[in-house]
Amino acid sequence: MCGRFSLTTELDVLLERFQIEQTRIDIDTPRFNIAPTQQVPTVIRAGESNRMGTLRWGLIPFWAKDPSISNKLINARSETADQKASFKHALKKRRCLILSDGFYEWRRTKDRKIPMRIQVRNGEPFAMAGLWEKWHDNTSTIYTCTILTTEANELMAEIHNRMPVILTKETESIWLDASLSDLKELNKCMKPFPSSEMNAYEVSTLVNSPKNEEPECILPVN
Repeated sequence: MCGRFSLTTELDVLLERFQIEQTRIDIDTPRFNIAPTQQVPTVIRAGESNRMGTLRWGLIPFWAKDPSISNKLINARSETADQKASFKHALKKRRCLILSDGFYEWRRTKDRKIPMRIQVRNGEPFAMAGLWEKWHDNTSTIYTCTILTTEANELMAEIHNRMPVILTKETESIWLDASLSDLKELNKCMKPFPSSEMNAYEVSTLVNSPKNEEPECILPVN
């Protein structure tokens, strides 16, 4: 699964890297320990351009009667998303990029769980495959998202059996194309990212609590 991540990359770098033409947020404040229920930086395709905004992490399906269902829907298994009522509609038409420069996972040992930070290449920003929904009742409207996961690659297998779907530069544009709903094409996007292009290192147990949001969260433990 993916239950925590970071985004410390400067805004101008993100705008160029993900070809963002419109943005509604200023994210120059680095995020070291992003957690479920928080607003997360995302990109959607608006007409012919990419637009950056925020969505609340934890999907509320449009048909849900109780918004607390979002607590159980921070992740969606890519292998079965097209079969689940919570995700299948969004998979066809409401896909997004969830921006990150590192995610956390906990490696289990005999007596404890060790927090690890996993990155792409040299710590460059990357996009995780996401789904989004608009939910409303008589009093409010909430925009939410979930992160798709896939089986672990060789690097991740030593830490956890699942990992987020990390898109390549080529599959990012496919993922954002709302006119595309062919499952075979979408499945090509939802593959484990190559181990050779990733690295992982141990970090402080500060990340165990979402209350901790400080630079020490991303520093390696010597």
